[in-house]
Amino acid sequence: MPLILANRGQNMFIKRISGNDQTRRFLSSLGFIVGETITIISEIGGNMIINVKDTRVALDKSMASRIIV
Repeated sequence: MPLILANRGQNMFIKRISGNDQTRRFLSSLGFIVGETITIISEIGGNMIINVKDTRVALDKSMASRIIV
């Protein structure tokens, strides 16, 4: 399921990242790699704050929808 549909506070594993090569490289540079554990900290208006590799990262709804957990 896309990250935007996941529950807040639950640990999840990244199964796939969709999008073009530039988008996947950008998300990879932020720490979003297949197999990595992530947790949604908060969500406001579709924008999310996500804990990945002990770092908090803010993503908008369009980027978060490309991450499949």
